[in-house]
Amino acid sequence: MAALKSVKGTYDLLPKDRATHRHVTETARLVCERYGFNEVTTPIFEFSEVFSRTLGETSDVVTKEMFSFETKGGDKITLRPEGTAGICRSFISNGLQQQTPVKHYYYGPMFRYERPQKGRQRQFHQVGIELIGVETPQADVEVIAAGYQFLQELGMADDVVLELNSLGDSESRVAYRDKLVEYFTQFEDKLSEDSKNRLQTNPLRILDSKDEGDKEIVKDAPVLTDSLNESSLEFFNTVKKGLDLLGIPYMENPRLVRGLDYYCHTAFEFTTTTLGAQGTVLAGGRYDNLIKMMGGPQVPGVGWASGVERLALMAGEDSVELPRPICIIPISAAQQDEALKVAHLLRSNGYIVDQGYSGNMKKRLNRANKANAVAALLLGEDELARGAVTVRDLESGEQNEVSLDGLVEHLAKFKA
Repeated sequence: MAALKSVKGTYDLLPKDRATHRHVTETARLVCERYGFNEVTTPIFEFSEVFSRTLGETSDVVTKEMFSFETKGGDKITLRPEGTAGICRSFISNGLQQQTPVKHYYYGPMFRYERPQKGRQRQFHQVGIELIGVETPQADVEVIAAGYQFLQELGMADDVVLELNSLGDSESRVAYRDKLVEYFTQFEDKLSEDSKNRLQTNPLRILDSKDEGDKEIVKDAPVLTDSLNESSLEFFNTVKKGLDLLGIPYMENPRLVRGLDYYCHTAFEFTTTTLGAQGTVLAGGRYDNLIKMMGGPQVPGVGWASGVERLALMAGEDSVELPRPICIIPISAAQQDEALKVAHLLRSNGYIVDQGYSGNMKKRLNRANKANAVAALLLGEDELARGAVTVRDLESGEQNEVSLDGLVEHLAKFKA
């Protein structure tokens, strides 16, 4: 019988990988809490309409990448491909309009049916924040600052570039859309099939095309900045002024767009070249019409999401160490019961303890070294008769006999 395998596009997070992930997510949580964002968790699956209505029936995520299924009761359900829609659905479901501004932080697995590659899997993880209920540019500045601080505390600020653009308000976007349609119509016969379809449904998404032929045509397309009205320009300038005040470096990228209809004003991405080709590690923007589009009240929002796998790759497995235990080694089977009691005592006092379960003393010491233990407690018949154990510092090799009564205090220097 063939051995069972993991499903394509999924992978196991073994202890060292999980520790790197935890380092990333804990850094995010602590930074976000400092900025006033509190953690929430929404369900891993939602009614499919939560995503199809918000991401757009014609978007790649909806048409090609969603894991959708029908329940026994006939409900159409989708595993969440991103976090924002679920957070906004939760805002509506829980009647949080009276509590604005609402500041949420989240972490969890997302699911997209796409070709697995390094740093991109069918089950992946994101951290993100959403600030709901503030329409002023101050919210955008604060959200971007939180993202920058997060990357800074991971030691990645020098390896990323903040790219910034404005999508303007709906009036500016309509004016820009008209210019795009006029421009791309000249080259309609040269566009890819996807882009031909987008020309009718959402021409902004042609700017995001990965097709090489499309990219050449896009090079000379009109830029959105030229279509911004006065109020949109003022909003964008206020965001830039705020970032300047905080000393957060950025680069304006007039080609940076969000293809979804609910995005407006600020769009931003932190990109890096350390993972090979230029890659986005954290991205976000303002979405003033999303909650209304979902059937809720007209409430503005702004936020970002970041892929944990990509950040973990950038951090590298050497960025964290697994906890280092104290190993307890009975010299013979006769001391096993005492070893169990000592282990329990130390664990109750906050120590990380590993037991050598079997084998002679040499084998157990080898296991202690493999576990990267900080110390070994040797329990021999004579020492226990005196109410003591031998403590060996596995870094220095120094060895002392310590009374059981004073053991907890003596080991304080080995506490994680």
